[in-house]
Amino acid sequence: MKTTIEIHDELLIRAKRHAQKTGRPLRAVIEDGLRRVLDAPPSPSRYVLPDLRVGDPNGPDPLEGYTWPELRELIYESRGSR
Repeated sequence: MKTTIEIHDELLIRAKRHAQKTGRPLRAVIEDGLRRVLDAPPSPSRYVLPDLRVGDPNGPDPLEGYTWPELRELIYESRGSR
């Protein structure tokens, strides 16, 4: 099947050099590259942060009684005043 695609100039130059060096047509080099990508196992899914919660998840929220300025002060108290 014929199709038209846009390829970065430098990548196309490299592919043509590789085809010439290996004595294969450019089409075969491109098809092999596509096969390798499509046959490769899927890349790992996005990183998921481990669950490092502590305490009882069904217990009361220990931060519920604080206002936002109080929470900010608790978070940044070791860094000095702003």
